[in-house]
Amino acid sequence: MTDPLIVDAHQDLAWNMFTFGRDYTLSAADTRIREEGTLAPQMNGDSLLGWPDYQNGKVGVVFSTLFAAPARLKLGEWDQQCYTTNDEAHMLYSRQLDAYTRLADEHPAKFQLIKKKLDLQSILAHWKRNDTQEHPVGLVILMEAAEGVREPAELEDWYQRGVRIIGLAWAGTRFCGGTHEPGPLTKAGFELLERMAEFRFTLDLSHMDEKAALQAMDTYAGPVIASHANAMELLKESSSNRHLTNREIEGLLERGGTIGIVPANGFLKPNWNESGGRASVTLDYVAAQIDYICQMAGNALHVGIGSDFDGGFGLQVVPAEINSVADLRKIIPLLSQKGYTESDISAIMGGNWITHLQNTLPEVL
Repeated sequence: MTDPLIVDAHQDLAWNMFTFGRDYTLSAADTRIREEGTLAPQMNGDSLLGWPDYQNGKVGVVFSTLFAAPARLKLGEWDQQCYTTNDEAHMLYSRQLDAYTRLADEHPAKFQLIKKKLDLQSILAHWKRNDTQEHPVGLVILMEAAEGVREPAELEDWYQRGVRIIGLAWAGTRFCGGTHEPGPLTKAGFELLERMAEFRFTLDLSHMDEKAALQAMDTYAGPVIASHANAMELLKESSSNRHLTNREIEGLLERGGTIGIVPANGFLKPNWNESGGRASVTLDYVAAQIDYICQMAGNALHVGIGSDFDGGFGLQVVPAEINSVADLRKIIPLLSQKGYTESDISAIMGGNWITHLQNTLPEVL
C-alpha cells in the first residue's frame, strides 16, 4: 500500500501558542499531560498536534495560520487573541507571524518556513532521505480572515515576511460576508483582491459566504483554494453557510483549485454534538467527503486534507479512529477500498497541495 507524504492545509498553531502556551515541539500526548487540570482542554479540547506526531504520521507540510477573532465573538476572558480595531488585528497577526519565525529559528531541525520553491524542495528532499527518521516540517503561512491587512498597500510587506495564502473571511469582515454573517464582497474586498493578484497570493475561500466566494472566483486573477471546507451536499440538514455549495465546488474545479476536507465531527455529520459520542462518526465520513469532490471533478486532483486541528476543537470531537494528526494515515486504506489507485491516494493525501505550492510559490523573494 502507498505511503505518501501528508500535507495538512490548515492548522491553528500560533493561536494555540499564544492562547494556551502550547509547545508544538512536544507530542500531543505530552501536551495533554501538561494541560491536565488547566483551562486549555476545557476550552479547546485535548491537542491533536505535535512534532513527534507529524513524524509518526509522515505529515511533512502544514499550512499554518495567522488568526484572531473580532471582539464581538470573544469566547471569554481567557480568549485574548481578539481585536476591536484594524490596528489591533495587525498587531496580533504580526506577533503570530513572528512566533512562526522564532519557532523555525529556534528549532530548525523540526520546523522550517516555506516561502519559495527552493524551501519546499528542501523539505520534500529531506522526507525522502533514508538515513534518518527525523525530518523538518515545512510551514506555509496562511492568513485567515485578512483583518491583519489594514490597507492593500501593506500586502507587499506581508508577502516579504512569508504570507502566501490569504482568506478574506472567518465571520463577516470588512471585506465580505463570512460564517454566520452572510453578505457579498465589499468595495474594500474587491480592492484587496486586486492588490493580492499583483503578488499572486493564493485566495482561500474557506469561511466566505457563497455570494462573496462566487464573486471572488469571477474576479480574482490569482490562484484559489478552500483550505478547510466540506461539501454542503453531504450535510443537507445543516443550516450553516460554512460548507461549500455545489456552485462553489464547481467554481473551484473550473479554476483548478484544491479543497481541504475537515475531519471534524460537526463537519461530517449534521447536528452532531458530543453527547452523540465519538464512535458515531468514523473516518468513512471523511472518505465520503473526499469521494464526493473526486466524483464532481472526474479525477482525484482537486481534493486534500485541511484538518483545522486545534482550531477551537480537539480530540473529543474528531472521528473515533483519530488520536492525533498521525492517524490521518488511516484514511488511506478507506480510499483504497473505494477503488482509488496509489497515485490517486498520493495526490489526495498531499500531492495535490504540493502541486499547488509548486505552481504558486515564487522562485526567489
